[in-house]
Amino acid sequence: MKPFQFLIAIGASLILGACTTSHPPLPTVPAVDLNRYYGTWYELARLPNRFQEKCASDTQAAYRPDGKSVTVVNQCRTQSGKLEEAKGIAHVVEGSQGAKLRVSFFRPFYGDYWILALDPDYRWVLVGEPGREYAWILARAPQLDKATLDALLTRAAALGFDRQAFLFTPHTKPSP
Repeated sequence: MKPFQFLIAIGASLILGACTTSHPPLPTVPAVDLNRYYGTWYELARLPNRFQEKCASDTQAAYRPDGKSVTVVNQCRTQSGKLEEAKGIAHVVEGSQGAKLRVSFFRPFYGDYWILALDPDYRWVLVGEPGREYAWILARAPQLDKATLDALLTRAAALGFDRQAFLFTPHTKPSP
């Protein structure tokens, strides 16, 4: 998939996920200190989605301030070892205290990025969206202890996400 097609797929998938409204309200954490959230996060698990079909390993996201917005750079390795990258922008949803973002990799289309569980020390996070189609478990390191990972999967299930559908992301190579 060419980078432009990759970005289109990400944008379209986020929009479709944001259109689902048949679930009860999805609670987020009360507040997120974006200054502490900025930096690199490693994907440890995710619900399958079209825009990450080619991602075989080493998936991570980097967040950094960009004025009143947040720059997002996602990357992963394909089965052939090629590094794929997608750049986007996020905006904090007013009144959410940083716990809800609207993210776009293909403007003008935006999708929900809600922080559902967050370690007090910002070592791990559970992210999802109200339609329960997309969810990620991210951490500051490429591995997380089994008990914490199991607790995050249990939390995701309690929020209405399909625990059994989560895919685990291997980390094999350092990123350039």
